[in-house]
Amino acid sequence: MAAAPAGAAARQADPILHDKRLWTTINVCDTVGHPDSIGIRGSMPGDGDRTEVMFMRFQVQLFGSDARWHNLDGADSGFVAVGSARKARQSGNTFTITPPRPGAAPYLLRGVVTFEWREGDEVVRHARRGTTAAHANTVGSDPAGFTSATCMIT
Repeated sequence: MAAAPAGAAARQADPILHDKRLWTTINVCDTVGHPDSIGIRGSMPGDGDRTEVMFMRFQVQLFGSDARWHNLDGADSGFVAVGSARKARQSGNTFTITPPRPGAAPYLLRGVVTFEWREGDEVVRHARRGTTAAHANTVGSDPAGFTSATCMIT
């Protein structure tokens, strides 16, 4: 069996990738104030390095009839700069979803966030997380304090 490259092993062992401040959640799901919408919020820890910039990419996935998650066309923020890695950062994105036609099954959705820490043009670490529930301090939640792993659009 071949050994993993030293750089890959170091990245996997990087404690920042296991930090409790690295998470993503749904904080808006088809409410009166945000009809047919899903809000995804992410949190990522900084490593104290002011020369690094942190980025998040928010994507919506649909649970398909094949019992697998699929990226939803048009529901991708692209990478968004969220600030220096000097400290932990949060950001989010809300997507409006065309609801299913009358009589059709509701859409079961989740969010996925890709996190990158960059120094110049180089990605120095990255992580990808699916949405989970029970996260405190989810700014912009509707209703206040709402956090979920999935969202149903009817």
